[in-house]
Amino acid sequence: MRKTWVVVTAVAGVGTAFMSALVVGVYMVAGNLANGVGAGSVGLAKGAVPTAYQTLVQKWGNLCSAINPALLAAQLYQESGFNPNAKSPAAAEGIAQFIPGTWATHGIDGNGDGKRDVWDPNDAIPSAASYDCKLASYVKDAPGNVTENMLAAYNAGAYAVIKYGGVPPYKETQNYVKTITTLEKSFARPVSRVDPSQQAAAAIYYAQKKLGTPYLWGGNGTADQGGRFDCSGLTKAAYESVGVTLPRVANDQYNAGAHPARAELLPGDLVFFSDDLTNSRAIRHVGIYVGGGYMIDAPRTGAVIRFDPIDTPDYFGATRVTEDGAKALPTTV
Repeated sequence: MRKTWVVVTAVAGVGTAFMSALVVGVYMVAGNLANGVGAGSVGLAKGAVPTAYQTLVQKWGNLCSAINPALLAAQLYQESGFNPNAKSPAAAEGIAQFIPGTWATHGIDGNGDGKRDVWDPNDAIPSAASYDCKLASYVKDAPGNVTENMLAAYNAGAYAVIKYGGVPPYKETQNYVKTITTLEKSFARPVSRVDPSQQAAAAIYYAQKKLGTPYLWGGNGTADQGGRFDCSGLTKAAYESVGVTLPRVANDQYNAGAHPARAELLPGDLVFFSDDLTNSRAIRHVGIYVGGGYMIDAPRTGAVIRFDPIDTPDYFGATRVTEDGAKALPTTV
């Protein structure tokens, strides 16, 4: 929910039919504007990694050619959601989720303080990068993509990669490799325009039908809630209507695809707002862009789903949702 909104008088006179025409018009030219995500970028998307860890991820993500900062960020997000205090039922610990045996062998003193502390990101993040590079060295002679082989070794062990001559035929391992390489795109700064989402127009159509519906904190649009939504409940339902399942909260929805610049926004992009413009984990509001500087959103208690301007001081950035990007997101972080 957003704390502060700039009310633009002109919005009251903007009719649904006009906005629908705007959406269609802008969306039809989308294909002429987009050339896809550029390859080879190792820059991090704006605020995708919490400020406290950005320098570490950028530095150690370039430790060897098998990894890059966006890939390392994707692993950390998948493992712990950047939570340095995370502990799994399997006793995996810290931001990088090392199990004690692996940490004993591969943990390093990343900050040079004389200690190897799995709970300290200054040690755990460098250790995660170092471990990736060590695995890559184990499987360097295996056929196939070196990064995919490294990720497969992380999940199934280096022996399996060597035995099968690349990513082994294990569904869990294949899914892990696809998940991390897909998530990588949501943490990388695009170097060219991003392809438009095929589901975007239909997601907008769903949201438009909800205009005027009262806001409900925690609302998912169910019958027992009177069909009401909060901000991320609306965006989740809009994309679910076209077969794309997003996480429930806005800051996780930010990782469902690549991040177009403000000048590159297309209808259907999710737009995000935050009091901390350096950290996607602090995002607190989301809407669906419709073109012309406006979004459809469920703004706050006492308001209704409506059109609102996006160019406010708390504008954080945008995500172009993809089906693969949404599927790659962990169910809990």
